[in-house]
Amino acid sequence: MNFSQRTRGIVRAIAVAMALALPVVMTVSEADARVGGGGSRGSRTFSAPPSTNTAPGTAAPMNRTFSQPGSPNMGAPAAANSGGLFGRGGMGRGLLGGLAAGFLGAGLFGMLFGGGLFSGLGGLSSILGLLLQIGLIVLVVRLAMVWWQRRNSPAPAYASGPDVGPGPQPNYRSGFGFGIGGSNAPVEIAPADYEAFERLLGEVQTAWSNEDIAKLHTLATPEMVSYFSKDLEENKARNVTNKVTNVKLLQGDLAEAWREGDSEYATVAMRYALVDTMLDRATGRLVGGSEQPQEVTEVWTFVRQRGGNWELSAIQQTS
Repeated sequence: MNFSQRTRGIVRAIAVAMALALPVVMTVSEADARVGGGGSRGSRTFSAPPSTNTAPGTAAPMNRTFSQPGSPNMGAPAAANSGGLFGRGGMGRGLLGGLAAGFLGAGLFGMLFGGGLFSGLGGLSSILGLLLQIGLIVLVVRLAMVWWQRRNSPAPAYASGPDVGPGPQPNYRSGFGFGIGGSNAPVEIAPADYEAFERLLGEVQTAWSNEDIAKLHTLATPEMVSYFSKDLEENKARNVTNKVTNVKLLQGDLAEAWREGDSEYATVAMRYALVDTMLDRATGRLVGGSEQPQEVTEVWTFVRQRGGNWELSAIQQTS
């Protein structure tokens, strides 16, 4: 097939544009795949929960959520990312992988339309020059995305009123492994609620290990169940099963509790012990994880309709 000089110029321009755009797209998708369970915290989904004695560090942002920035309501489902119950994942190839893919895309277009591998880059002074230009564009785009996200995210919960402070909460033992820390929260959290949180911690892990979707529907919101279902399907595709056993709460305290309409939310930090193994589905052979106990610190958010039962609404990792 013969192409006119103008057509080839247009195609080469498209190739260069894809070379510039693809690294940005891949960088964003890899960033979305960072460690974190995901979920929703109502209007505070995009606000970091206050630190506590149990989790004095920072909770990771939601890596997958149905919520939309600036709105407490549920939006269209976001694309779920890989990771098990504990949100395994990583940065993967990152920016360098995206740049390589961009060069490959430009090179393939050059080969398809009559030139060498890098003929699609012939209009630029050098590969180094293109690399610098792409780096600058990626930097500008990322800064713009950060600015846009901050502009459209609600202010931190503790910035607008005295109901929750930004520092660790007092830690009065509740008898259930939790420190009762939210005495100034607008939703009263009683000892029975802490008992429910500890029970849900164990029951969710058990249902996950048993791949019991029906049980998970009674313990978590539909959003969280959708993530669990997708992760379990991925485990089945890899012919593995994730077993989480010997779960024991070691320490926990309340980060914040609040009300939105008829819904009540409670975000709690929990440090617990567990045995986390990945087994071959056919043979039961250990293929990942460890049979030795380990400790995990996570921030879980629970939601209930006023007078109803608590359900798991979100899981965030801590740093």
